[in-house]
Amino acid sequence: MSKSSPIEFARQVRQEVSRVTWPTRKETGITTLFVFVMVVVASVFFLAVDIGLSKLVELILGFGA
Repeated sequence: MSKSSPIEFARQVRQEVSRVTWPTRKETGITTLFVFVMVVVASVFFLAVDIGLSKLVELILGFGA
C-alpha cells in the first residue's frame, strides 16, 4: 500500500464523509430515548438480581449485611 500525501488523504476523507448517511434529528431523538429506556430496564433488572442474591446468601449463611 503506497503512502499518500496529506492533501490526497484529506481529499479521500472528504469523499468518504460525503457518502455517509447521517441520521435525522427525529431518528437521533428516538435512538437516544431508546438507549435511556434500555439503561433503566437493565438497571432495574440488575438491582432485582442483586437483591435476590443478597437474600439467598443471607438465607443460606444465616446472616447478612
